[in-house]
Amino acid sequence: MKCPFCQHGDTQVLDTRVSEEGDAIRRRRRCGKCDKRFTTYERIELIMPAVVKKNGSRTEFAADKLRGSLMLALRKRPVAAASVDTAIASIQEKLLTSGLREVDSGYIGELVMLELKRLDKIAYIRFASVYKNFEDLAEFQDAIAEVGQARKP
Repeated sequence: MKCPFCQHGDTQVLDTRVSEEGDAIRRRRRCGKCDKRFTTYERIELIMPAVVKKNGSRTEFAADKLRGSLMLALRKRPVAAASVDTAIASIQEKLLTSGLREVDSGYIGELVMLELKRLDKIAYIRFASVYKNFEDLAEFQDAIAEVGQARKP
């Protein structure tokens, strides 16, 4: 670690502690050349994969867009906010553990559908009707039959 005062490359760690929030490591350091002290913090950096849209463009993953899609499908449905947070965390975890640098937007849509199917069948049908671009009643009936079959033992 370089000293921020004299740019010397040899610094000594005097004290190491976990931050109060538990999300960082705080280190007190001393420069071996100018003897000045300074503090550094280590934090985990999680990089979500880029999203490749249907038109081929790439964009950063946005958790707020994911939340917005879920909330729109779940509007006026009896699903707890904690359940929505758990679903979002599950989708993000699957994206992070995939190890991919880029994911297709369709893959994210499928993950959302899996979570909605688990959370609320009506919200699942709402989302599927837009996501799969239903054009006639038969497609709705097929989706409803699929959800109905999943419910029966």
